[in-house]
Amino acid sequence: MTRDRGTRTLLVTGAAGPAGRALGVQLAAHSERSQLRVLGVDLAPKEVLGIDSMEVVPAARDAAYERTLLELVARHEPDLIIPTVSEELPGLAVLGGAVGLGRRLVLSDAAPTAVAADKLLTMWALDHRGVPVPRYAGADEFASSAEALSWAGGPVVVKPRQGRGGRGVHVVERAGDPVWAELDASWVVQLFAPGAEYSPQVYRSPVTGRCVVVVLEKSGRKQGRVGNATAVTRLPQDAAKDVAELSARVVQALDLVGPVDMDVRRLGDGTPVVLEVNSRFGAVSADAPELLDAVLHEWPG
Repeated sequence: MTRDRGTRTLLVTGAAGPAGRALGVQLAAHSERSQLRVLGVDLAPKEVLGIDSMEVVPAARDAAYERTLLELVARHEPDLIIPTVSEELPGLAVLGGAVGLGRRLVLSDAAPTAVAADKLLTMWALDHRGVPVPRYAGADEFASSAEALSWAGGPVVVKPRQGRGGRGVHVVERAGDPVWAELDASWVVQLFAPGAEYSPQVYRSPVTGRCVVVVLEKSGRKQGRVGNATAVTRLPQDAAKDVAELSARVVQALDLVGPVDMDVRRLGDGTPVVLEVNSRFGAVSADAPELLDAVLHEWPG
């Protein structure tokens, strides 16, 4: 569904971060660039390609963040608000409904957004709906790293239940790993999936429910075997069909809409499993420009 528009204002949060910069690159080259005015906000604003102007905001978890953002919205009256900071998403989803931002906010409804923002809740929800995930548990369910390794029958990955990208992600391979002493119920444990890793980029229409899936394979990671992608390869449409089908099942099962960035990895037997889901544009979205195209042409702002 394409609508005729004049000049539109976009407000991008986290504009100086990896996801914001990836959006900026696309906006700078977009065919509709002359019809767009792009305002970026960030904790540490700086010049970003494709972002016309920048304003400073508090950290997403600062008590003043939402008020500051609402003041900016009132002043600039953006047609679309595109959040890219994981920590802000649950609060913004609730706030959007409470103050009537409606579909100007490019984000799923509050409940799906909250589930996706918590990695353990995501595992519970997907597992309950029969979507393949690695074996998982809360870190507080184990008395020691040795117990977790025995439970998994091999290495495990530990990560904060609520965290951005690869921050805090660690592979535990031996009993006595000092990282274990820092873990509590705010961490999730997953069986380490040793196979190929993907970063599927998905758009699910809030109007029709149609899914667009672009499968990107990670060819480099910041922390070696885990973590954010340092390089990705876009796969042909007929490659990794099982990953594409799984990715569509994920957004449907969680009832997410709009842009979604996720991590999928293959188990030892080749089965793809979902590691985590981010209900926003990710840092590699420039390799899947279909997502931004869909938002600009269809999102009912």
